[in-house]
Amino acid sequence: MSGPEDADMVEAAGAERAGGGPGREEETSRRILHVDMDAFYAQIEQRDFPDKYAGEPIAVGGNPPKGVVKAASYEARPYGVHSAQPAIEADRQCPDLIFVPPRMEVYQEESRRIRSILREYTDLIEPLSLDEAYLDVTEPKQGPPSGTLIARRIREEIYKETGLTASVGVGPSKFVAKVASDQDKPNGLTVVEPEEQLDFIAGLPIEDFHGIGPVTAEKMREMGIETGAGLQETPEKRLRRRFGKRGGHFKRLAMGEDDRPVQPDRERKSVGAERTFSDDVADPKEMLSRLEPIAGRVSGRLESAGRKGRTVTLKLKSHDHKVSTRQTTLRRAVRSSETLMRLAERLLGRPHPPEEPVRLLGLSVSSLTGGEEGGEQLELDFDRG
Repeated sequence: MSGPEDADMVEAAGAERAGGGPGREEETSRRILHVDMDAFYAQIEQRDFPDKYAGEPIAVGGNPPKGVVKAASYEARPYGVHSAQPAIEADRQCPDLIFVPPRMEVYQEESRRIRSILREYTDLIEPLSLDEAYLDVTEPKQGPPSGTLIARRIREEIYKETGLTASVGVGPSKFVAKVASDQDKPNGLTVVEPEEQLDFIAGLPIEDFHGIGPVTAEKMREMGIETGAGLQETPEKRLRRRFGKRGGHFKRLAMGEDDRPVQPDRERKSVGAERTFSDDVADPKEMLSRLEPIAGRVSGRLESAGRKGRTVTLKLKSHDHKVSTRQTTLRRAVRSSETLMRLAERLLGRPHPPEEPVRLLGLSVSSLTGGEEGGEQLELDFDRG
């Protein structure tokens, strides 16, 4: 992740904390897969329209100046183009970038085809989005209980069925599997055996740990911590003094202590994103500018989940960590980034712009519904919140 901020996603109620220990037999015997499609939306467009897009830097999403990138092909990524980026910025970084309007119904259908392949091996599937899911294959429906063999078969079957590539990480925990899936993209397979996980974690840059973005990473470096090995060597008390409860979370992950189960029936109650800035933001216009990619990220996550929401919440945190929220509930569910930005602008000014500079801005959508309802309509009758 690049940029001057930390990013977190608020997407599910009752998120599990990491716990347990790597020495427990049931933990080390688990076989967890993280299946992650490679540049999913962009890859589909390149597959379906090879004469126009194959080998080209493309961005799926809205056009400049108001659009937001939803997905970027691997040809566009060396220029710094990435998802949730304002289209005008992406266009500036990559002058030859081709903007492609999204076809969500096509992506959703491909996701269903891929999900049916995954279900051939296990019912313990936890979708994170249209293109990403955890699987627990400790006791698979078919074949030997080998995470490596199942991962290979899944990748082969996905390509045979759809012509699309996937990267898969295999490990004894969600954390290790997810990080492993990103080690050899695109079209990669990385396997971390239980006895190898501490060495694997030790070699990770601290930015690879969930919850550690550039701001937290800089604080880690001030403590002399550059990698997972540094976290493993740092006493938990010292981490807690600096980062509070998060310090304990970072320490447990570094020690391979993550027994979170794969939850196939997880009910998503809210979708959101937030950014912590390296400097205070005082100008309301600058706050709106910072909210634009956040709204794009929330919109993309809602689209991936096939959901809309009626309650929109703006979160603000001042430099001295005071948190406030402004909220409205609408008659109709919404999800487009344009609508979310109009709502964010009104919430930011209601009842008046923030009086203190902010260090964090966040936007979330709750009261979720299925995404097949009627068109969006911006409501102006804000509730008190």
